[in-house]
Amino acid sequence: MMLIAATPHVQAQSQTPATGGLSLSGAIERALAANPSIAAARLQRPIDRAGVGIAGERPNPELAYELSKETPRQSITATLPIELGGKRARRLDVANATLAVGEAELARVINEIRTDVRRAYFEVVAADQRAQIADDLRALSERARNAARARVTAGDVPQSDLTQAELVLANGENDLSAARGEAAAARADLNALLGQPMDSPLTLIDTLTGSVLPSAADALAQATAGNAELQVLDRRIAEQTAKVDLSKSLRTPDIAAGGSFVYDAEPEFRYGWRVSFGVTLPILASHKPAVVFEQGTLARLQAERGAIVARISGGIGSALARATAARERITRYEGTILPLAIEMERQAQAAYTGGQTGLPALVQALQLARDTRQRGLDAGLDYQRALADLERAIGAPIK
Repeated sequence: MMLIAATPHVQAQSQTPATGGLSLSGAIERALAANPSIAAARLQRPIDRAGVGIAGERPNPELAYELSKETPRQSITATLPIELGGKRARRLDVANATLAVGEAELARVINEIRTDVRRAYFEVVAADQRAQIADDLRALSERARNAARARVTAGDVPQSDLTQAELVLANGENDLSAARGEAAAARADLNALLGQPMDSPLTLIDTLTGSVLPSAADALAQATAGNAELQVLDRRIAEQTAKVDLSKSLRTPDIAAGGSFVYDAEPEFRYGWRVSFGVTLPILASHKPAVVFEQGTLARLQAERGAIVARISGGIGSALARATAARERITRYEGTILPLAIEMERQAQAAYTGGQTGLPALVQALQLARDTRQRGLDAGLDYQRALADLERAIGAPIK
């Protein structure tokens, strides 16, 4: 009877959320506000905005003064470079495309952190439950030790039963210490993602079985519409297309128009003027290799996109398969296996206390109970890990 009192605690903890705690959505909101990786990625936008300003600049005019022994002895010349071939517009296209890449990259980083938070969140949930299981089993081992001591004192069983029960209890205390250490480590990992001190207390309220599993069609539709990695690559392709156009525009020669004010040329004249035009001759640098380079880079990015689409489809399929299998294991565990384990524990405790079985049978029953609960917990954690993999493959939050 004492055995039953400890068992439902684990089940209740995994199904009944506590009030006033931190949900998965709340943890993600904290990470979006304070995660250092996201904060660093956001600093790229002002850099890209400055790049747009740089790309829009025009060539500066040149002003020169000349003093000569010959007439006219002095002159002031102004020259204005004139870009042809739409070079400034092409530079602006590249800069705006780079800005769009930065925004898509920020979205990708946010999605990566979101996925990491989901995984770390449920690692903490599982670690807490694993520690609770270890604590419950340590309590069961302690009661078994007390029962063995009473039977040894009464002369019903040999001293070896008490020695074995003490050993089981010591192992249970070791398992509890290890489980609590793992729970503390999992909390530190989650706190790091949330951008808060490693030892900040966390009370998590979402359960391992609470998330919804989308269908394959819905997952593929989400990936097609909002995959962050694909969006980054699409923006890079657009950026590279703009670079190809810019490299082509650089093959158009530029011209320069100038005018001079001349004076000090007596007795021929006192003041005069000159007008000049110049053109860049594409002899030493034709910019043709640059066009080939940019076009080759564009072809490589387009090929990478096809490979990424295939990888995303495979990732979604494998994650859905693992999540579906884990979900079936959870359903079977909650509906059939856990009630049978509870009843087996009760019967084993009662049989040993009543002198119907020996200590080895009780120890074996306790070991089977622990393994059964661990497998149920592992099924829930496998489900959440598969959902995290699915979210990473989709490249957007699961809806």
